[in-house]
This record gives sequence, C-alpha cells and structure tokens, in this order.
Amino acid sequence: MKITIITVVYNAEQHLRDCIESVLGQDYEDLEYVLIDGKSTDRTYHIAKEYEERISVLVSEPDQGMYDALNKGIALATGEVIGILNADDILASSDVITELVKKFKVLDVDAVYGDLNYVAPNDINKIQRKWRSSSACPKDLALGWMPAHPTLYVKAGLFSQLGAYKLNYGSAADYELMLRYFYKHQITTAYLPKLMVNMRSGGMSNQSAKHRYAAFLNDYAALKQNNVPMPLMALLLKKLRKIRQFF
Repeated sequence: MKITIITVVYNAEQHLRDCIESVLGQDYEDLEYVLIDGKSTDRTYHIAKEYEERISVLVSEPDQGMYDALNKGIALATGEVIGILNADDILASSDVITELVKKFKVLDVDAVYGDLNYVAPNDINKIQRKWRSSSACPKDLALGWMPAHPTLYVKAGLFSQLGAYKLNYGSAADYELMLRYFYKHQITTAYLPKLMVNMRSGGMSNQSAKHRYAAFLNDYAALKQNNVPMPLMALLLKKLRKIRQFF
C-alpha cells in the first residue's frame, strides 16, 4: 500500500527541517513525499532542496493559500492513501506510517486517524495539550466531536468522489472537509490509538480575536453546508471538548 504525505509550506525555515526528517525517517518503505512551497521568500525552499533526492515531488510556485496548495499536492499524489503534515509539525515516531497501514489493511476502511500532542513552538518536549481521540460514528460530529486533522489519512479516491478542500471556508476548510466526509457521506473510519503527530501550538485561526471570530463564522458555515442540525450547539460542544485536552 503506497502512502502519500503532503507538506505545504510558506516561509517556515525555522521548523521545516524537523518536519521533513520526521517523514524521511519513517520505517515504512512505500512512502511518497510531496512538498509544495508557496514561493517562500526566506530559506524554506533552499532547505527543501537539500532533501530533493528523497522528496518525491518538490514544487515552488505562488498559490492561493494553504488549502489551494494542499489541493495541488493531492492532484500530484500517486499513493493509495493520502495524509497531511504541516510544515512545523512532526511525525511522533518512526513507526507511525507502519502502524497506520496495518490498521488500513486489517479493517479495510476509508480513513484512519489517531492522537496528537500540542507542543511548545520552540521545545517539542514540552507538551501543552493532549488530543486523545476515540472511535466515533457520524452523529458524534453533531455533538462537537472531530478527529485531529493532522492525523487523518484517507483513501485517495475520496478526493475525486467527494471533492477536495474548498477555498471559501478560510481556516475551517479542513473542518468542512471532515464534516463532508464523516457526517454527510458517512465514510468508514478507524481510530488508531497511537500518538501520531507532535503539533507546535499556534495556528492561523488563533492569531487574534479577529481571526478567532472569522474561524467561528467559517465553522458555522461548514456545519450549515453539511446539514448538521443545531450548528450553534455543535460549535459549543466542540469548544467544550477541548477543555479535557489540558488535563
């Protein structure tokens, strides 16, 4: 089973090397790595070029943002299963993809997801929050549940059948895709109880009060688009579920 990991990046010279090496350090052999750079103005592309012989696809060109770049990567991917790793995140251990493939093969599902740690931006050994996921059914998304997007790997064919990331949902484009796949179309899924990703804290939806308000509106629009009942209640429960990540 060929797995494709996509990293999209723009001006992330500080952490990109850690991300790349966590992918190249996987013990699973049938692994394709696609890296899409949005024409960075710092040393990002030069760092990526150092690994060019081991990166399957390396592109550097302007894009319309993170999700446009992800859609480019998906179009270039040749793996049976596709996952996303952000440029400042790290696969937590060398056997993440091996264990992921085992779950796909045993259960023959459309998607697999797992656990994630939020770590300090400049000290990945300092855990700030722990996102421990769970097995779930479609109705759980109406109750505020969602998988950790950086741990989500899906069968490549789903992007053709159900569509890729929509660019009109801002930072909630990943949430909208998961609602569309998990809730609206009820794809088959499996939970892998394993720490898959160390994710550096901070993100475009949490940069300011303005960004947080925009994220709220986009989350609401994503819920409405996918016909989730009582979207405001789902949003409230989604926020409340985060509290336990701090304990």
